[in-house]
Amino acid sequence: MESKEPTPEALQRKLYFLLEQLQDMARELPPKYQMRVPIELLSGLANCLLNDTVFEIVKGLMEIQHVTEKHLFQQRLQIINKHTMEIQNMINNTPNPEQQELQKNKLLMRHREELKQTDMKLVLQLDQKVSDQQDTLEKAGVPGFFVTNKPIEVKVQMYLLDFILRLSKMDIP
Repeated sequence: MESKEPTPEALQRKLYFLLEQLQDMARELPPKYQMRVPIELLSGLANCLLNDTVFEIVKGLMEIQHVTEKHLFQQRLQIINKHTMEIQNMINNTPNPEQQELQKNKLLMRHREELKQTDMKLVLQLDQKVSDQQDTLEKAGVPGFFVTNKPIEVKVQMYLLDFILRLSKMDIP
């Protein structure tokens, strides 16, 4: 009966393949990001990707993010729809054109502020989702992932996620 465990040679071939692919992907990055993705990081990532767990985690996180983004987008659309209905109701219930204009301007100012507040809340929720993802990947032992909100570090992590997703779609020997 054959063992399901890959041979050391097969693991070595897979590791070399993953590392070579990661190095090729890293070479495509803009120079300021290339220097933030040293060979040690790529090597650690390649080792981490030897079993499929990280691919599954990243796919799961991506699905959760898409659902979250759709939900937040729907919330924003509901606010815009509510604003449109308020303006329509005001027009229907205000016969005087001058009063309509005054009321409309007041409503638009309030709507603009309300939408700004909503957008700020949505951005905070997205930021929290990013932190949750960073935390999950860090706990899973994926090199390069830790909780941060520094833009350059977040961008490097986005590139690393892109690498993982691209590798997950490849036929890995």
